[in-house]
Amino acid sequence: MPSSKPGNGNARVAHDLGWRVMMGWPAKPSPDECAPFYRPYVEAAAARGDSLGVVLEEDTEEWRRLIASVPPEREYYRYAPGKWTLGDVMGHVTDAERMFAARALAFARNDPGPYPSFDENSYAKHSNADLRSLDSLGKEFNVVRQSTIALFDNFAIDVWKRTGVARDCEFTVRALGWIIAGHSIHHRQVLAERYL
Repeated sequence: MPSSKPGNGNARVAHDLGWRVMMGWPAKPSPDECAPFYRPYVEAAAARGDSLGVVLEEDTEEWRRLIASVPPEREYYRYAPGKWTLGDVMGHVTDAERMFAARALAFARNDPGPYPSFDENSYAKHSNADLRSLDSLGKEFNVVRQSTIALFDNFAIDVWKRTGVARDCEFTVRALGWIIAGHSIHHRQVLAERYL
């Protein structure tokens, strides 16, 4: 019979399996789990599937394909004067994912905030993303996305229901996960429609 002493491999595996049983990716949040402004993002993600983990993984791959399809002459394109470049959009999606994931982490750890909003235009202006290659921005996005997935993949089921306040709105951790996915999908669709 395996020993339960620390360092015993069988005991560690049993512990990990027990912990994994308590984990799980959440279903789509109800409308009261975030402000109405964010509901279209939740719906955009939910239209892609029932599993947030799968939606995030598929979105990551779709970004990879989109970036690979951009011809060199379109890499720094703006569809109108004063509009963001493709790089600005890619940088914004990455910045927003970091911000939403940081809030999800805080709320998951029972730190309810409140947290301020962030000015997306100021972030874009000071990011220099419009000067970077899409390849570089895509690699950074992928690292951030994998970090987000790793964070969410280890939340116990009850963690997804925890709440906090950001931008004067209450969110559940679950809503923030679906918002991350939907916000990314939204901007990728804008790029496909207006830039490529």
